[in-house]
Amino acid sequence: MNNRRAFLSQSLAGIGALSLASQTLLADGNSVVPPKRFIFMHKGNGLLPGSLVPPTFNSKQLEAEQRKDAFVADLDEHELPEWMSPIAEHKQNLTILQGLSGKMCTTGHHTWCSSLGAYKANERLSSIQWATVDFELADLFPSPFHHIELACFPSEGGNSRGNINGIEKGFSARGPQQPNYAFGSPKIALQELFKSVSADQDARVRYELERKVLQFLSEDEASLASHLAGIEHRKVANYADALHDIRLRNGRVEAMGEVIRKHIPQLDAKYLAENLSTVDRQFGLVEVLLSTLISGMTNVVAFTADELGTRYTGLPGIEGESVNLHDVGHGKAIAGVEAPEIREKVRLQHMTLIDRIVTRLKSVPEAGGTMFDNTVLFYLPNNGETHHSKGTEWPFLVLAGENTRLDIRRRYIRLPGYDTEGHKTLGNWYTTILNAYGNSIDHYGALDVALTVDQRGPIEQFIG
Repeated sequence: MNNRRAFLSQSLAGIGALSLASQTLLADGNSVVPPKRFIFMHKGNGLLPGSLVPPTFNSKQLEAEQRKDAFVADLDEHELPEWMSPIAEHKQNLTILQGLSGKMCTTGHHTWCSSLGAYKANERLSSIQWATVDFELADLFPSPFHHIELACFPSEGGNSRGNINGIEKGFSARGPQQPNYAFGSPKIALQELFKSVSADQDARVRYELERKVLQFLSEDEASLASHLAGIEHRKVANYADALHDIRLRNGRVEAMGEVIRKHIPQLDAKYLAENLSTVDRQFGLVEVLLSTLISGMTNVVAFTADELGTRYTGLPGIEGESVNLHDVGHGKAIAGVEAPEIREKVRLQHMTLIDRIVTRLKSVPEAGGTMFDNTVLFYLPNNGETHHSKGTEWPFLVLAGENTRLDIRRRYIRLPGYDTEGHKTLGNWYTTILNAYGNSIDHYGALDVALTVDQRGPIEQFIG
C-alpha cells in the first residue's frame, strides 16, 4: 500500500503541475501539447432516427435511409434539420451518425450506465460490469478531478432521485460495482467543485475543516490496516487509499488555485435558486461544465441533459407549462402542442446548449488554435431510438475539433442496418474511440447475442 501511495503521490502531483504549467504556457502564447477533452451529453426519451435526416436528401438517399442501407453524404451539400439550427455554424465540425445498435444494453425507458458502458445495467450496483467509456477516456488524459458528471435529475417516476438539487448516482461508472455521482444543480456544483478557491469565508472554514478530517481519517485507517490481515486488510486499505487519493486531488486543485480562481463561473442569481426551471438548470450546469474544462480541472465531462422523469419547465414556446416527457413519449399533446413538436423543442434546447459549449471553447486560445480543436462532444440518447426502445438503433451527433483522431467530420453516415453485413454496435463505436485515442483494447463492451455478423473490434474507416 505504501508503494502504491508513493507512486500516486509522485504521478498525480506531476499531473497537477502539468495542468498548471500548461495554462501558464498557453497564456504566454508558447506552443504546448494540450490534452484531448471529451463531453458526453445524453438525453432521455430516445432520439428518433428520422429526426436526424437532412431535409435536402434526394429520393435515392431517402430510399436508402428508409431501407437502412449504408451510405455517406457530404453535409456541406445539405441543410440540417430545423432543430439543429443552433449548431449550423459548426457544420464543419459535425457528424450525424446513424445505424449503430445497442441491444447488449438494458433498453426500454431507462438504461442507467448501459448507454456509456455497452452492457446491461439496471441501477443496482451489482449490474455495473466495468468502467464506462468516459472514465476510460479520463484515464488516458488525466486531470486533477479525473472526471466530472452533471445531471438534470428526474423528479418523479421509478427513477426519481431523492434530491434533484443534490449529489446523486449518475449515468457513468468508475469501475465494476462503482457508480459515479453527479451534481444536480449549478449551486451545489459551484459550492463543491470550487470551494478551495471560494471567496466566501464560511466556505473556506468548512474546506479547511474537511482537510483536517481527511488527514486524520487517512492516517487512522492506514494505521488500522497495518494490524489486519486478509480480506479485512484489503477493505480497510482500499478505504485508506481512497481517502488518500481525495487528499492528493485536493492538493492538486490547490496548486492550480490561481488558474481556477480566474474561471469560477459567474452565475446569475436565477441559476443558484432552489426551484430553478429545467432550462435554467441546464444553462447553469453548462457554465459549470465550461469552467471545469477551461480551468483544467478535468478533461472529461458527462452531462445528463434530461431523463424520462425530468419535468421540463421553461421550455421555449411553452414556458408556462410543466412538460412530462413520459407523456410526450406516448404521443400526448401538452397545452395544445403536439408530442412531435415538443420533442423538437426539447432537441432544439439541447442544440442551444451545445452551441454555447462549442462557441465558448472556440473562443479560448490554445497551442496556436483553440480549446475546441482538442475537444470532442458526443450527443446521444440514453435509451436508444425511441421512448420504448429496442436498441436496434442508437443515433449520435458528434462535434469534433481540428485535432480529432476520428475521420468522420462533415458527414452524414448511415451504417448497415441491424444484423446485415458490416453492421456496427455501440461496442464497436466505443472501441473505435478508445483505439483512436490511445487505448488499444480489442473490443469494448458486451456482445449482442442475437447478432449473427462479426461484431468485434473498431470501425476501422473512422480512425484517422
